[in-house]
Amino acid sequence: MDPTARPIDTPPVAAPAAASAEADAAAAEKPQPSERPAGSFQIAAADPGEMLPADTPRADVNTASPPDREPSETTASVNAFEVVDECFVVDVCVDRYLWALYQRAPKEDSIKEEERRKVTIKRRGRMVTVTRSFTRLVDEDFAWKDPKAADKAGLTLADYVIGGMDRGFKLKLFHILHAAEDAGLSPGITSAFRDDYRQSIASGLKAANNRSYHGGSFRGGYGHGLAADVVSVKGATRVQRWASTEQLWKWIDAHGKDFGIGRPYLDRDPPHVGPIDGQEYASRRGPAVLQAMAEVRRRKHVAARRDHSAGKHARSEKPSKIRSARAARSRAT
Repeated sequence: MDPTARPIDTPPVAAPAAASAEADAAAAEKPQPSERPAGSFQIAAADPGEMLPADTPRADVNTASPPDREPSETTASVNAFEVVDECFVVDVCVDRYLWALYQRAPKEDSIKEEERRKVTIKRRGRMVTVTRSFTRLVDEDFAWKDPKAADKAGLTLADYVIGGMDRGFKLKLFHILHAAEDAGLSPGITSAFRDDYRQSIASGLKAANNRSYHGGSFRGGYGHGLAADVVSVKGATRVQRWASTEQLWKWIDAHGKDFGIGRPYLDRDPPHVGPIDGQEYASRRGPAVLQAMAEVRRRKHVAARRDHSAGKHARSEKPSKIRSARAARSRAT
């Protein structure tokens, strides 16, 4: 090499330091992991105009209806399945579900009303005025009765009608009505817990005020209700709802034993359901009662056959007696 040659200029050794400075700046701009435990968060300072309100509801895909879904024919707007899907505690789920079915059921019924009128009739050849009783079916709206009873008891309506039922019975009722909805039916509850006062203002076929299995004081009172009245809410008119209600009752008769629920009175009080292991069902539809009823029918059938046989023998003996009498008269002559 030429000792007189000028040395080549080289860049200063500051380039690595500059690269390190740029890396530090990028790291400073990158968000650092929070030292808070998982599941917690910190609210950052922001312009109040850009912040969402705290009570803004989140969108729920389960509640959104598809555009091609047909309008429901039921009279209710409460989706009972959503109530169950959003609940994580068994007792709360059961109470909310049954309350939703109670809310969506119309509180209407047909009751017999007796009216006394004066009419003029002909008796023994002359016209007289008498008073006679006439019975007719009238529509009744009893939606005011449960709220009045709840207010008298100092409870909310939900705590009164649903909270007053027995816990085990509520669980069975939850399972059978939820299964009925799975089967395409639309059950609703018109009456659940009823205390003595509520029973006293009930109309139609009913038990004594304190002996109702809906929750009379003789049966244990509040928290011990073992009966409910169920109907169908499917249909735009009352006639359509009655047809779907009969279908619901037939379904309960066919599948109720799988869930421990039955209709103890059948056609005498069709909406009334209760636990099949309870005293009410056993006294009306229990095995011992059914066996006794079958024995009574058998005895009546045997007695009718004996009477029929006796009648046949009596008729067969009559001609022989006539022949004997004629023979005796012929010999006498």
